[in-house]
Amino acid sequence: MNPVQASIPPQILPFAPERAADFDRINREWIERMFVVEAVDDRVLRDPQTHLIDPGGDILFVAFGDLGIVGAGALRKEGPGVFELTKMGVLPTAQGRKAGEALLHALLERARDLGAETLYLLTNTRCAPAIHLYEKCGFVHCPGIKERFGASYDRCDVAMRWVSDRLD
Repeated sequence: MNPVQASIPPQILPFAPERAADFDRINREWIERMFVVEAVDDRVLRDPQTHLIDPGGDILFVAFGDLGIVGAGALRKEGPGVFELTKMGVLPTAQGRKAGEALLHALLERARDLGAETLYLLTNTRCAPAIHLYEKCGFVHCPGIKERFGASYDRCDVAMRWVSDRLD
């Protein structure tokens, strides 16, 4: 990556139906590379409008002018004031450009806007760089979240909850 590319700031884009294919493509890339696409993944990736947007969640994207859309992440509404940060991935072509960090910060702000009182995520120890980013941005490991929501995915062995003075 040359210095000009490194200085191009990421752009955060909202969900639009024409971006659903990008959401699917980006998330299938990392899930298939690291794990197996589970039935719950497939349902959500094939129809994010029904499974994420319509129930009150959202999807955001991160793009760079020279690469296009390189990342996506979602907020799935679990119940009143309860959201899961889910399906967050960045393509390998954008690694090292802080795309994931920009996307995560935008998703946290969006969670606040949506009235999140509890925001959690489920992941796997194999996703160590992502876990480090989550910790850096205020997520803490939470056995209670694992017990309550962890059965959603076979691959889940880490559960985290966002701790912020503006939530809870």
